[in-house]
Amino acid sequence: MSNSNHSYKAKKATFYGAGVGPGDPLLLTIKTHQLIQTADVISYLASTDGHSQARDIARHSLASRTSDAEEVVVTMPMSTDRSQANCAYDAAAQQLQKHLQAGKSVVFLCEGDPLFFGSFSYLLQRLSDDFSCQVVPGIASVNAASAALQQPLTLLQESFAVVSGRHTDQQIENTLQQHDSVVIMKAGLARPRILALLRKTGRWADGHYLEYIGRDNQRLVANLDELEDQTGPYFSLFVILRGERPA
Repeated sequence: MSNSNHSYKAKKATFYGAGVGPGDPLLLTIKTHQLIQTADVISYLASTDGHSQARDIARHSLASRTSDAEEVVVTMPMSTDRSQANCAYDAAAQQLQKHLQAGKSVVFLCEGDPLFFGSFSYLLQRLSDDFSCQVVPGIASVNAASAALQQPLTLLQESFAVVSGRHTDQQIENTLQQHDSVVIMKAGLARPRILALLRKTGRWADGHYLEYIGRDNQRLVANLDELEDQTGPYFSLFVILRGERPA
């Protein structure tokens, strides 16, 4: 995967946000792969049971290192209480700061793209004033969903919007009414509410639902009549596209 003429090595005392893509390890960029190969410290989010989606996606790059890297696990409770998340990010930033002050290179692995609903954003806020920071973009789940559906997100004059399942009913309803193409991220807990809003706005037939894009357990539902009206996993989204589109 590496080429001596186009190699990229992690620089000392630099904090990197590296996107590992939506789930398929083959969608990880060469630049991120090379950073994982050369960084002194690898960090990533993990659930309270110790599982990390980002590390799992990057497992082949980690396994092929010629030497072990120190790993910093940022345990993140799955809660809507932002005070818990902020405490976790504060603790992680302090831990990573020590490595950076010691002159080490630190790579934080982030699912999808680091700055698109990415956890790296919150660490960047805490560390960017004091350390050199760089961002390596990754393939976001929005683009992976479009590829899985084999449907363009926008054509010609179509408008496009991205919202979150955490938005209010009114915000989601307005977006569905005002835009041709809509992606609703973080849809799991809000799935029944989103389905009701799709019916209310007349966008039911336009909707597609996806889970775990690019992974072994990927699920794609093109007909929402076949989707259970109940909550789903965190890694899920809706893609809403007009039935009649510009030629």
